[in-house]
Amino acid sequence: MQNREYGASPDMLPLTVGDLFAGAGGLSLGFERAGFHSLWAFDSNEAAVETFSRNLAGNAVRADVTQDFDYPRPSVIIGGPPCQGFSSAGMRRAGDARNSLVSFFSKIVARVRPAAFVFENVEGFLTVDGGERVCEMLDPVIGAGYRVHLRKVNAANFGVPQHRKRVIAVGGFGFDPSFPSPTHSAFGAPGARRHAVPLSPTATVEEALGDMPSPGKAAPGQPDDHYSNPIGQARLARVKVLGPGQTMRDLPEEHWHASYRRRAHRRVMDGTPTERRGGAPAGIRRLRGDEPSKAITGGATGEFVHPFEDRFLTLRECARLQTFPDSFTFYGTRTERSALIGNAVPPRMATLIAECLARDLLSEDRLARQGALLSFSPLHSKGASPAMQRVTRMVESKFCPVGSQSRLF
Repeated sequence: MQNREYGASPDMLPLTVGDLFAGAGGLSLGFERAGFHSLWAFDSNEAAVETFSRNLAGNAVRADVTQDFDYPRPSVIIGGPPCQGFSSAGMRRAGDARNSLVSFFSKIVARVRPAAFVFENVEGFLTVDGGERVCEMLDPVIGAGYRVHLRKVNAANFGVPQHRKRVIAVGGFGFDPSFPSPTHSAFGAPGARRHAVPLSPTATVEEALGDMPSPGKAAPGQPDDHYSNPIGQARLARVKVLGPGQTMRDLPEEHWHASYRRRAHRRVMDGTPTERRGGAPAGIRRLRGDEPSKAITGGATGEFVHPFEDRFLTLRECARLQTFPDSFTFYGTRTERSALIGNAVPPRMATLIAECLARDLLSEDRLARQGALLSFSPLHSKGASPAMQRVTRMVESKFCPVGSQSRLF
């Protein structure tokens, strides 16, 4: 594909955004709501490009973003490089080729030099490959002059009705960018009471889904994608036994299916030392109606049982818990739509990040300073794993020399 420029001239608009690895457009939707205009968006997935283009003001382009493009300079570059190499929900592979896209994202930011950038990834990003990916992300942008906050957040603290831990980096070119303060209490999660100011609890599953009609029995449903496929007798028997908050682990063993049984016993059977065995996987789970949801993933419609009905969540209910409006339509196969929803940044959280940056960019008080790591907050609870302790020491030694103004906490 030949180099090409997309969108209007950034000189004509005060707030513009470019989206790398755009996915369904959750980040861009949040920025659009905060008053930003999309200059360009790239993704290699056809379903993502169609979903973005049909729902958002800007046009997405299907392309390998590692090709050499002429990127018009927006006010902000945003993006979440593919996370499958990092995700704790899947298999973690050190050296996964997709992990190198983190470095690519930062090098594009350093080359294009927008006024600010926002980077998003799963929490496993912090410790994979001994923290080397953190350095890959920080090195180019700090060297180019960006001043960066790098923090692990729970989307529930920003009014999203699910416990969704993610890593967010916000960088300002020569200025200290704002990082949004929590707006809600993520009750039921570690570290929920760390914030001194009392906050309203985030919405529960029941509050988020309570006004939805009964799902249809076949596609497309009303609203779109609100339909529930019939459940086989064996699965339905498991679902009926599950109480609020319970998982497959809580069921009598006769209700375990064959694949779960193999996974539950694999660490015992392969001789792994007791101290290194984890618990059995959760398998299916009935959500609690009086709490925020667990993190929505691409497999949520086959794993999360409705809190009050004996069925799995619909795609539309998953999108609701991600804070997408019911008018937002997802394209592609059912599997592709499920992945787009599960991989998206919740638009509500993205809006709060964008509103902070909009205030920064429209301010006249930005003073030019050299690049630096302003804050690094990798934990929600007091305890840190040995791996996280090692990463923290490495980040401190590399990016926070003695006498610097950076704050690690």
